[in-house]
Amino acid sequence: MKPATSHLMRAYARQPVSFVRGSGALLWDEQGVEYLDAIAGVAVTSLGHAHPEIAAVIAEQAGMLLHTSNVFRIDWQERLGESLCALTGMKRAFFCNSGAEANEAALKLARLHAHRKQVAQPMILVMENGFHGRTIATLSATGNPAKQQGFEPLLPGFLRVPYNDIEAVRRVAAQESDIVAVLIEPVQGEGGIRVASADYLRELRALCDQHGWLLMLDEIQAGMGRTGAWFGHQHAGITPDVMTLAKALGNGFPIGACLARGVAADLFSPGQHGSTFGGNPLACRVACTVLDIMARDRLPERAAVLGARLLVGLQNALGDHPNVTAIRGQGLMAGIELDRHCKELVGRALAEQRLLITVTRDTTIRLLPPLVCGEAQIDDIVVRVARLLSPIVLDGAATATEVTRQEPVL
Repeated sequence: MKPATSHLMRAYARQPVSFVRGSGALLWDEQGVEYLDAIAGVAVTSLGHAHPEIAAVIAEQAGMLLHTSNVFRIDWQERLGESLCALTGMKRAFFCNSGAEANEAALKLARLHAHRKQVAQPMILVMENGFHGRTIATLSATGNPAKQQGFEPLLPGFLRVPYNDIEAVRRVAAQESDIVAVLIEPVQGEGGIRVASADYLRELRALCDQHGWLLMLDEIQAGMGRTGAWFGHQHAGITPDVMTLAKALGNGFPIGACLARGVAADLFSPGQHGSTFGGNPLACRVACTVLDIMARDRLPERAAVLGARLLVGLQNALGDHPNVTAIRGQGLMAGIELDRHCKELVGRALAEQRLLITVTRDTTIRLLPPLVCGEAQIDDIVVRVARLLSPIVLDGAATATEVTRQEPVL
């Protein structure tokens, strides 16, 4: 029930729906109306809502031990670090509470790397349309002026180049000698579901090796099986020096991780970084359980199959739509770009189709279904999106500019 007066800060433009129960890819509101969730809490609940094994682990661990602080050894934290390093080829892990915190740790590693190299004014290469968080440092790294507005002055030390453009990186490398790291998403989620090509990531890896830069991959949205591999960069057959995770790692329980290998693995020393709540027994046990379930149920492979089905379905249903300029994605990350602003479609999808979607970069419908969806639910998402867009004359809506038609990435 909505209170007469809200005492919450107005940080969110909330939809007028409150959910009280979930199961798998389904949610129910206060009136008992059923909805199909095609965003998974923005790439978080990949195992679906109210997963029974996750619920049981939370209850059991909560009755045993929640928190001791990082002054002491935490066995579940050690187990999670071992599991993640085995999956990724990394050497060490630092645990925190969110994706922004994980990226903060990565940025601090880049600064320490710079000082070890005696670079007094280090620069980190970041991408246009990238998104890395809302703290001052991660906001400074983010390539979205709308999210930065009002928070200036931003943190210096970032150079921005076009995404998926290796020649742009080479040009900057020839002009700037103080670059120490590159921070990039293998798939830009907030940036409109834009996929870095495998060749681009491989050439970026080679440039980092050539110049002694850290290759830092933000896998917060693309990681944990969503793209059809455990991690998005694995499609290119590369390994980063630093990788950040969060979102689906806890299936809704807050946890973030910064993983490192090579020189980056041993940069932190006691007292240089920390987190009061990061890596507590409950969060780490939940994450260990998430990894076990994903491996047992082969969910990355499932995401690849379902993702291909979703993209083909969207292409068949909307490929000739007069307002659709691009359908793109990888695994269960899909974007439908329109030729005009379409934020109002989030509310319309809820009210008319009982479907949860998001709109990013003003013009792109973003779909991030749970990895546990059935084939029928994937097909249902396509049907509901097609119905949502069927009358889209959108009289009076602002037309987006400089939009190019692209083929879907299957």
